[in-house]
Amino acid sequence: MTTTLRIAEVAERSGFSPPTLRYYESIGLLPPAERAGNGYRVYDDRTLDRLAVIARAKQLGCSLDEIAEILAAGDAGHCAPVQSRLSHLLAGKIADAQARIVELTTLVADLQRTAAVLGSYTPDGPCDERCGCLGDPTLGLAAAVAPAPVALIAKPEDDPPIACTLGAGDMDQRLRDWQDLLALVTDRTTLDGGIRLAFAGTAPLDRIAALAAAEQGCCGFFRFALTVDHRGIGLEVRAPADAQDIVAGLFGVAEAEVPA
Repeated sequence: MTTTLRIAEVAERSGFSPPTLRYYESIGLLPPAERAGNGYRVYDDRTLDRLAVIARAKQLGCSLDEIAEILAAGDAGHCAPVQSRLSHLLAGKIADAQARIVELTTLVADLQRTAAVLGSYTPDGPCDERCGCLGDPTLGLAAAVAPAPVALIAKPEDDPPIACTLGAGDMDQRLRDWQDLLALVTDRTTLDGGIRLAFAGTAPLDRIAALAAAEQGCCGFFRFALTVDHRGIGLEVRAPADAQDIVAGLFGVAEAEVPA
């Protein structure tokens, strides 16, 4: 039996406002609503199902045009085409998100370096390249004034700051290096505080080790362990709780178990 719902009820159950529901109808994301005898819009349970798909796609960062593609893929009533289309869209969004992580990590590092040195050197006159106001202070102040590297965040000695010391250009190349290497990953397993990446037997051990060492050199909060055992070649990546989003963004996440 089909349930008849008025727009206010659909709005309450779906979380979308009535104006949004009317807009989605006007652009074709929702089919034209039936009209009751009094002229009010009425919907059925299928509208709620469709709105659930829209809500999930929006949560995953899909545009309205992309949502229309996903809905069209599911119009025949089968899940497989929806998954196929969503998988293709998400592959691009993952790459975009990883690029944004690089940009934000670079920004955070620059903010922390600058905040740490402001007030340590004040020129007698206009700002210059060493005061931190005109550029990266580590290019001037850290070398000219500080005898030791400038700390990004004041933390205990055994608790490295969650920040990267690479510049934007170097970080872009580092991300490309990781993406090339991660293309060889055959499986991901969740670890306590991180993830284990399993590589094909032909994966270059020297390249994995070199890249992990380079990453640890600029991001001291990472802990890497390269293993070769009955499971094959593996790279274990661990980080503090505050850096788990960075681990997931750079190295991916373990596949969720699918219920039987």
